[in-house]
Amino acid sequence: MPGLSIPSLVDQACLIVHGPDQPGIVSHVTAVITRNGGNITALDQYSTNDQDGMFFQRIVFYRANLTAAMEDIQADLAETLAPYGMTWSLSDRSQPKRMAILASKEDHCLLDLLWRHRRGELPVTIPMVVSNHSTTAEDVRSFGVPFFHVPSQKGPDKRESEEAILKLLKGNVDFVVLARYMQVLSDDFLQKLGVPVINIHHSFLPAFIGADPYRRAWERGVKIIGATAHYVTADLDEGPIIEQDTVRVTHADSVTELRQRGAEVERSVLSRAVSWHAQDRVIRTGNHTIVF
Repeated sequence: MPGLSIPSLVDQACLIVHGPDQPGIVSHVTAVITRNGGNITALDQYSTNDQDGMFFQRIVFYRANLTAAMEDIQADLAETLAPYGMTWSLSDRSQPKRMAILASKEDHCLLDLLWRHRRGELPVTIPMVVSNHSTTAEDVRSFGVPFFHVPSQKGPDKRESEEAILKLLKGNVDFVVLARYMQVLSDDFLQKLGVPVINIHHSFLPAFIGADPYRRAWERGVKIIGATAHYVTADLDEGPIIEQDTVRVTHADSVTELRQRGAEVERSVLSRAVSWHAQDRVIRTGNHTIVF
């Protein structure tokens, strides 16, 4: 099936800047781009407070022969922004981020990401899918994506399986997505991995934490269900939230229908979060995110 028509990202750069808000910072940033031959095509910015606030900015610009000019632009940014205490990053938009997927038995989020990627809707490459079950291996490989089966260990000590996953991921990915991966990742694993990890879960947390949340939500008679995509931290399900959505339900919806509608929300929320992260639209600040 042919993919969607995607605009060329060749010679396009994305600049992320954040730090203490102060007069003149916007002009200094844009001046760097201008004097290096760049043409700004998109600009978003936000300040938490007009006095002593924090400043966040995302700029997309075009610069012919970007690859050759990248080093000079980076040097200019470093020299210009250092006195203002700003943190920044500059990326070539024609180089998609490498996204690995961790999955378990539930396949709705996994297959949705693979389908969207094949259609050209997600600006990433997918070097691998790692699962603690082998049930989705054939489906994953049908998308031309390598599949690796790493069984989970029983009990609280997951070091052996985590080390096996780290050997696959370390140095080969820019971020990881947990597509309903039903294992808790240790802080040691996250530290060693060293790249962002995005998780998706039903929005019932913490009210319906644990097994079979949709049945217990049905028993409680909820009127809204939803999903949350967030970055993974050492604190379980407490990381910065990227995206959320909800859908109304009624007394007439069965547990099966709640699960089906919940899966739909989970897929859409996760795909938006992945797309935004891949496009450098999400800036983390403490336990919050700025999403442009």
